Amino acid sequence: MQANGTGGQEPEPQMSCRNGESSSSVAGAVHSNGLMPSANNGLPSTESTEPDSSVKKKKRLSQSDEDVIRLIGQHLHGLGLNQTVDLLMQESGCRLEHPAATKFRNHVMEGEWEKAESDLNELKALMHSPSAVVRMKFLLLQQKYLEYLEDGKVLEALQVLRAELTPLKYNTERIHILSGYLMCSNSDDLRAKAEWEGKGTASRSKLLDKLQTYLPPSVMLPPRRLQTLLRQAVELQRDRCLYHNTKLDSGLDSVSLLIDHVCSRKQFPCYTQQILTEHCNEVWFCKFSNDGTKLASGSKDTTVIIWQVDPDTHLLKQLKTLEGHAYGVSYLAWSPDDTYLIACGPDDCSELWLWNIQTGELRTKMSQSHEDSLTSVAWNPDGKRFVTGGQRGQFYQCDLDGNLLDSWEGVRVQCLWCLNDGRTVLASDTHQRIRGYNFEDLTDRNIVQEDHPVMSFTVSKNGRLALLNVATQGVHLWDLQDRVLVRKYQGVTQGFYTIHSCFGGYNEDFIASGSEDHKVYIWHKRSELPIAELTGHTRTVNCVSWNPVLPGLMASASDDGTIRVWGPAPFLDSQEPEGLTECYSMDS
Repeated sequence: MQANGTGGQEPEPQMSCRNGESSSSVAGAVHSNGLMPSANNGLPSTESTEPDSSVKKKKRLSQSDEDVIRLIGQHLHGLGLNQTVDLLMQESGCRLEHPAATKFRNHVMEGEWEKAESDLNELKALMHSPSAVVRMKFLLLQQKYLEYLEDGKVLEALQVLRAELTPLKYNTERIHILSGYLMCSNSDDLRAKAEWEGKGTASRSKLLDKLQTYLPPSVMLPPRRLQTLLRQAVELQRDRCLYHNTKLDSGLDSVSLLIDHVCSRKQFPCYTQQILTEHCNEVWFCKFSNDGTKLASGSKDTTVIIWQVDPDTHLLKQLKTLEGHAYGVSYLAWSPDDTYLIACGPDDCSELWLWNIQTGELRTKMSQSHEDSLTSVAWNPDGKRFVTGGQRGQFYQCDLDGNLLDSWEGVRVQCLWCLNDGRTVLASDTHQRIRGYNFEDLTDRNIVQEDHPVMSFTVSKNGRLALLNVATQGVHLWDLQDRVLVRKYQGVTQGFYTIHSCFGGYNEDFIASGSEDHKVYIWHKRSELPIAELTGHTRTVNCVSWNPVLPGLMASASDDGTIRVWGPAPFLDSQEPEGLTECYSMDS
């Protein structure tokens, strides 16, 4: 380890359920389906049990019950189970949609445009925004125009354009585009230029989906509303899942709706897969390449080791060793395309090494002055420049050959990061802050101010969040855009040693950090309490790196001279894992 001194809508009256109607005809229909009323499918009856009553009374449905029935009816209708829908609506006394909406739907799907336009007058009285009728009429006429063109009825299409669409005085820019379709040589050309499916069920269904957005749900339900609600429920369960670390298909076919979504911690990288012991002294840093295929580690033993990640087993094997770093290697940075790797040393090191990883050759050994202390480095997104600096006041921008392009005087740099804009460099300094420096216009500004030294920091892929290791305080999460402290994570032991934390997991939902108590801590980004404490190292854990491509793979470097590779449980559920001490709930 390195010591360092720094409200909902009211329902439309037209849509109320007709509770209280006689259900004798419905009962007959139930008999015809082989269901005996006396058995009632094991569910308590909601009808009157008085033997004298020739008319069975129905339980009055709540608004939520009506909504559920309509949602089920819409889903069944989409499956083509129309007789079942009719029976459901009859027995419940509900109505799937307003009769005017049903008529409108049928006319649109049958391409009866004049009748559909006439239906709009009836629907207008049911709409919250009568002005939306113009937008709906425009969509209808646009479909009518395109279908005429596809059928080769150019004169009829021109008449729609001039006498019906243009007088609406709506979306004139779109009308100009539509007029250009008159020049299309054939139907295929028209469909390609208009990005349109052509006359038929597919394009009319899409049209109806657009038209439905202008109608209140009490009149016509939004398309596939039940599927939308179920998908939202699955997404919410995934977001609340403590250990969810994989991409979830946005469709519903890949999940079960019968049980809640829960990921086991045995699928999480809490378990020691390998212990790499090839370094013969303290391991100060480790970092996975951007493509996730390699891991670079730097040690006090003056070497950098490049490890290859097996794509199938995810196990690491030694690929090559880069030697000669007299002061040891305390920081590493992969170029954006993973061709180059820059190695920096501790405080008393005045040089950095730029290696070509593909060839294993040293491209550049840079040193501006023996008085320098080049301890941190960051690549510009273009991969052709990098910035480097240290606590003695050096702050340089250089090219791949180590030539000095720009310098910033008097900035005592602790850690660096280049933002995706290609202009802004973030630097933590000895004034317990992170400032943004623009090398193009030579401006700088304060972004983060802490009350204690910022030992290291890293930035999320989208450039919005910064993760800081703060002396005596631990791990802090900052929003760089709003410039506010978002969260302080609990558990880690952080003194004045340089410890590097990281974002990780699918969508960078997790945070991991080493600690002076020999553990690796993992948090869900939204929770201050750790969800896992990983044991196994016997001295300070200096750095943790999460594989950016394989969300179930993580590595940690320690003063005990080892690198531990963490992954999912490789054994049966009944076995106790090595390296996992305690996990907490996000609700703890």
